Amino acid sequence: MPRKPRFTLSGVPQHVIQRGNNREPCFFAEQDYRRYLEDLQACAEKYDCRLHAYVLMTNHVHLLVTPMQEQGIAEMMQALGRRYVYYINKTYRRTGTLWEGRYKASLIDSEAYLLTCMRYIELNPLRAEMVNHAGEYKWSSYGANAQGRADARLSPHPLYTALGATAADRQHAYRELFRHHMDNALLHEIREALNHELVLGRSYFKDKIETMTQRQTRLGLPGRPRAEEEAGVYYID
Repeated sequence: MPRKPRFTLSGVPQHVIQRGNNREPCFFAEQDYRRYLEDLQACAEKYDCRLHAYVLMTNHVHLLVTPMQEQGIAEMMQALGRRYVYYINKTYRRTGTLWEGRYKASLIDSEAYLLTCMRYIELNPLRAEMVNHAGEYKWSSYGANAQGRADARLSPHPLYTALGATAADRQHAYRELFRHHMDNALLHEIREALNHELVLGRSYFKDKIETMTQRQTRLGLPGRPRAEEEAGVYYID
């Protein structure tokens, strides 16, 4: 079966996820997280991608990225995968695949969902009950976006910049967003768009993307739900 083509529009952010093979770990020590972030920064710069948010979990990663050229994210992820897998295999004297197939991505209606998607990504460790507060997790962009930690990997999106006139104002406004609960319907909407590699956005935005790309941006008629959804179990994250 041919691979489903991705939405690839320059200047439009995408929510990206890549999981470890069989949901096994892709990070084994602190040096691995650091190496991944170094490789991510190098590949993002090389392929002209703007990174707005990220979280590195034990067995998967989430990124929020705006490509400035049409194939930027695909090229970035391909190069990043090669570099990081080579490092892991060499460091741990292993062979074989590390990732569960190719990455998945959903196109984001930035005006309605970008800041929500940033929250979704940075709240992953809290939802996984790894920490009590997003700021306690070391391997995410929350420390930079909400607390002012220096992070050269990040390129603030204009909607983030518009949160305040100064860096302190923006960080305060961003922290305030985390006071609002993300309900289950919104979590499901984000996950569905990502799992099916569709568009996360308002109806008119989806219509616009369909016209531009001649591709369906919404799920078709529902089929039989996946077993984990029937059981009420969600593995994202």
